[in-house]
Amino acid sequence: MATRIVVDPVTRIEGHLRIEATVENGKITDAWSAGTMVRGLEKILQGRDPRDAWAITERVCGVCTSIHALASVRAVEDALSITVPHTAELIRNIMQTTQYVHDHVVHFYHLHALDWVDIVNALKADPVKTAALAQSLSKWDKNTPAYFTEVQNKIKQFAASGLGIFANGYWGHPAYKLPPEANLLAVAHYLDALEWQKEIVKIHAIFGGKNPHPNFLVGGVPCSINTEEVNAINMERLNLVKKLIDQADEFVHQVYLPDLLAVASFYKDWAGIGGGLSNYLSYGEFPTQGYGNPDKFKFARGVVLNRDLSTVHPVNPRDSQEIKEYIAHSWYEYKGGNVDGLHPWAGETDIKYSGPKPPFTTLEGYEKYSFLKTPRWKEQAMEVGPLSRMIVSYAAGHTDVQELVKDTLGKLGAPVGALFSTLGRTAARGLDAKLAMDWLKEFFAELMERVKVREVSTFNNERWEPKTWPKDAEGVGLVEAPRGALAHWIKIHDGKIDNYQLVVPTTWNGSPRDGKQQRSSFEASLIGTPVANIEQPVEILRTIHSFDPCLACAVHLYDSEGRHIHRVTFE
Repeated sequence: MATRIVVDPVTRIEGHLRIEATVENGKITDAWSAGTMVRGLEKILQGRDPRDAWAITERVCGVCTSIHALASVRAVEDALSITVPHTAELIRNIMQTTQYVHDHVVHFYHLHALDWVDIVNALKADPVKTAALAQSLSKWDKNTPAYFTEVQNKIKQFAASGLGIFANGYWGHPAYKLPPEANLLAVAHYLDALEWQKEIVKIHAIFGGKNPHPNFLVGGVPCSINTEEVNAINMERLNLVKKLIDQADEFVHQVYLPDLLAVASFYKDWAGIGGGLSNYLSYGEFPTQGYGNPDKFKFARGVVLNRDLSTVHPVNPRDSQEIKEYIAHSWYEYKGGNVDGLHPWAGETDIKYSGPKPPFTTLEGYEKYSFLKTPRWKEQAMEVGPLSRMIVSYAAGHTDVQELVKDTLGKLGAPVGALFSTLGRTAARGLDAKLAMDWLKEFFAELMERVKVREVSTFNNERWEPKTWPKDAEGVGLVEAPRGALAHWIKIHDGKIDNYQLVVPTTWNGSPRDGKQQRSSFEASLIGTPVANIEQPVEILRTIHSFDPCLACAVHLYDSEGRHIHRVTFE
């Protein structure tokens, strides 16, 4: 007998996501992913100065912080043919790799780990045995019996008061497999990560003035470097950055990566679950010789189809026939109808709600069921994210990626095919953090070499004034956000934004079906997933959280006085 179950809202993510699934004989046979927040940021940007777009788009999300700002300035620079000084590019890379490391650690411990870690079971652990386990994994100086005893006492206090931040979990669920000592180890490092994560973001504050939402600048970065000037980034600030990088390096290599491998070793069966789509898209990231030279990026740009690692297909975001957004099952309306997709430069953001009146019991029977549009590359569904970056770069022959993937799979005793799964997606995020950590050190070392020879120009003002711009211009800013492929498309007319469209990672992964009924990543990945208890569908959370969903790009519209300027009505 088929049972339809609903998870709404999916928690431990950014924004509002609803998952509905049909379960038959203990496995999911069909699934629907619904974004339940209204997207409207594109409307806010129309008519504004393109140089201000980064400050608005950056507020899309409080987790991504700098990511949308980077996409925005790249889009404007692309439209206006602005070249960024190499020192500024290095600082952007430092901020971007910092974001990767911070985001992946926070995701693993605070957004995803509790799908695999049983908090209550940690109360049964022997702190001495936990310390022995921890010491066998790394040299982290907190891995002592006294420390794990202290953490266990904190958990007891949580339990006595209703578990506090750990309330409402599926504790005791048969899908949890970690022994008590591994559970206690993970909880301890969950708390350590809370303390650590507030330190690494100081790098953003140094180069960008603050975090979250550090400052950016079309044409460069809004900071100057002068080792002897108190009001510039001087040696004291640069030494602090070096200290923060060293601390992050220790945490990634002595805590995060050992924990990831330890947890994964108990869940190898998940290497056969949650694979979903077989197509992977990456825009590439971390320029080493300028944004206009993607062949020299650290991560490769391209598409892998049908898991064929012998071929990487090129991606051209300017080609109107490659990337399009469809709305066959989205609560939007295109002027020309809903059948044909639109390239983002021609994109529209007009709401037409035709769903059930909230709070709805089910979306079953409704043709349109999400506020997310449905992006496609050459009419094919794509997965984006750390796994896609690994697969595309692996297939493109990037040796540092290939060596790291092979080494990690060897430690897990898993074949390459294990990557195409929930476990592989989770492991890929750790590999992403490892590479970002290594590159962060590399970029900072190169920056310091430039400081020594006073090559510290951080801004190109040649085309800063609108009088130097063409009457009409269009550009695209591509970024590999921690969650995956992100792009901003901009059209400029008479110095103002004429159209602006964002296609974000969760739009690729979490969107509804297209007109051909092709599922996107979330929906496809859930097919075949086992569900032991439909009242506690932790298995759904494991796979969905492995993508690190972010629905916050769907924002409500307000004017500067805080009044509603658009309201969706339900009839």
